[in-house]
Formats: sequence, C-alpha cells, structure tokens
Amino acid sequence: MKNPTKIALAAALMTTLLAGCATTGGGYGQSQQYPQDNDNNRTQKGAIIGAVAGAVAGLLSGDDATERRQRALVGAGVGGLAGGAIGNYQDRQERALRERMRGTGVDVTRNGDNITLNMPSAITFGFNSSNLESQFYPVLDNVAGTLREYNQTIVEVAGHTDSVGSDAYNQTLSEQRANAVGNYLMSRGLVRDRFIITGAGESRPVSSNETESGRSQNRRVEITLVPLRS
Repeated sequence: MKNPTKIALAAALMTTLLAGCATTGGGYGQSQQYPQDNDNNRTQKGAIIGAVAGAVAGLLSGDDATERRQRALVGAGVGGLAGGAIGNYQDRQERALRERMRGTGVDVTRNGDNITLNMPSAITFGFNSSNLESQFYPVLDNVAGTLREYNQTIVEVAGHTDSVGSDAYNQTLSEQRANAVGNYLMSRGLVRDRFIITGAGESRPVSSNETESGRSQNRRVEITLVPLRS
C-alpha cells in the first residue's frame, strides 16, 4: 500500500514544479501552443526541475519492490530491526561509511532512516562507458565490507545520466551502470536478495543540464540503504 504522506508530498512538489515552469516559461493555453524557449528559460526550468527532483530523491523502485525484498530476506532468516534500534543501527552504519568514503569523491547523505551514497560517473566510469574504472575497485570494496558488516539493509543501486543523447540511450546506459556497480558488490559476497537494481536515465536530475557542471552532477550512481524492518 502506498504511503499517503509520500503521495501528498509528491503531489505538492509536482504542483510547485508545474507552477514554476508556467512562471518561467510564460505558460500556454488550451491550444497547447508552447512559447518559444530561450537559454534563460531553459536554465530556470532546469534549476526548478533539479530542486524538485532533489526534494523527492530517494528509492526509485517504490514501496512494492522494497517490500518484496524485505519478504525475501525475512524468509531467508535475516532478522529485521524495530523501534529505536533502526535509528541507532543506521547511525553506526552512516559513521562507518563517512569514515571509509572520506577523500574518495563519494558523498554520503542521510534522509530519515535511509542512507545514500552518491557516486559521480567521473570517478566510476569512463566517458560513455559502463565499464567500472579499476581504480574505483578499492572504494567499492570498502562499501561491500560495510554492507557485509551491516547486513540488515536493503540495497537499491540506481543509475542516472544527464540529458545529452536520446531518452532511450540514456535509460539503457543508466541501467548498465547500475548493474555494473550492483554486480561488483554482489561478487564480494553480498546476498543477491538484498539488491534492487534500476535505472532512471535522465529523469531525475539534481542540477541543471544547461551547464557542464550541472550535467556532471546528474551523471551518477546512487546506492540507497534501507533498514530491514521487523
């Protein structure tokens, strides 16, 4: 069952996005005659999209996929967490990850009880490639070690791209990169049932695609760790 609070938040954010785009783009009537775009409009729209996408960033796969993974893990005998134990468990895992990711270029963020590792493609993949850079193996080894130590989590690996190229190409590339990271982690002894691997293509920007700096932020793989609840 979908969480009503999440649905209401998503609806409010979408309303904000649509209102912002109407303001920056001049709006359009029932005939759907779109106004001519210009660089300033595209930049402003990109900033709005990035802000809203950042606000709703999180699990791409949704509650249903998470629940399926939870049932699989409980069925496999992995115990869940309850009450205050969840926050304490994630606090300790967050500290371990921040220590082990220091100086690697990987950002660690916390959203409630979920922890997300943001891995820019500049340090994980070559240009237009889904082959992991060998110098990034030790970083992923440290991630895998932490995930083995804190095994009461569901792991979503999500790929993201910038808007250069077709939607279909970017979707495929995002999935290939997510699979490369997920498969590497699983090869380090992690249980496959913990993983959800998905791609968002260019649909979840965190910055404007109108600048190279913004595009570089949008090219990323995110690993989100969700506590297994009893």
